[in-house]
Parts: sequence; structure tokens; C-alpha cells
Amino acid sequence: MADAAVLLAAGASRRLGRPKQLEEIHGEALIHRAARLALEAGFSPVLVVLGHGADRVGKALEDLAVQAVHNPGWEEGMASSIRAGVSALPPEAESVLLLVCDQLALARGLLETFRAVHAGSPGLTLASAYEGGLGVPALFPRARFPELMGLRGDRGAKGLLEDGALGIPFPGGERDLDLPGPD
Repeated sequence: MADAAVLLAAGASRRLGRPKQLEEIHGEALIHRAARLALEAGFSPVLVVLGHGADRVGKALEDLAVQAVHNPGWEEGMASSIRAGVSALPPEAESVLLLVCDQLALARGLLETFRAVHAGSPGLTLASAYEGGLGVPALFPRARFPELMGLRGDRGAKGLLEDGALGIPFPGGERDLDLPGPD
């Protein structure tokens, strides 16, 4: 069973004012960190969807065994990146984990939990539970790939999680990097 991951990293980071994918935590670019954690947790392949600043952002991944997927329609929003990533998955992918790079509390253990729960219940959709709701990272079984391909706009897959996804506790999942901090 192949559990793939799609790291959504095509946005322009307009609220932050600079590419958040390249911001660093403990000396590591956020995009590199998220891709590395997915690989370490056993996801394969790991696809990284790039768009705005793709050349510059992609350089941060050169030492990782990930596949870059260019999303020429990145300005449409997150749904176009999900479609680009899912359409690039190999036929043997039985599931896809969608994740973003700016969740500061993201950890390998959380991603390993997703794989373990999925192995025991392969038909379930799994989502991170934080702040009283569900969000990313979220894992979708192959049967839901057509729904992911049908997404449009900048809403992502959150609406698909409201349809019976199992919540995996993600303490601190609500903490992300969107706004510049004080100088």
C-alpha cells in the first residue's frame, strides 16, 4: 500500500509579504521541514506543488527525494494546487496526505499516526483536529480522489472533511505563519 503526500506550497504568501515557504525554524526552511517530515514518516512519493516563485522555493528541496509539481494556475487558490498534486500521483497511490508547510507544530509523530490509523482503517478520511474543528494535515483514501479533483477556488478540501472524517488530535495545529511578527 502506497501512502503518498502532497505538500501544498504554491501560494504567494501575500499576508506575510515574503515567501513563507522559505522562512526558517531552527535553521531549516519550512518547506524543507514539512517535506522532510513526510519522508521520515514513510510517505512515498512526496510531491511538492510549487507555483509562485517556484524556482527559488524549489531550490530549498534539492537535497530531498521529493517530486516537484508545477501548478501554472496557482493564483486560482488552494484547490488548483490540490488538483495538480492529485493528478500527478502514481496509480499505486492508495491514499494522499495533504499538508502545508506553515504549521509550526507539525511533527513526524503526527504524520506516523496518520499512516498507522490509515493502515488499520484504509477506507476512512482522516483529518487533524484542533481548535474545535478539522483541518490539515488530512489523509484521503483513493475513493475520494475524484472529489479532490472536483475542488475549485481558494477553499481547499476543508468542506470534504465535514463529511465524516476521523479527527486525529494535533495540539498546536492552529499555529501557522501568516503575518509578519514584530521587528
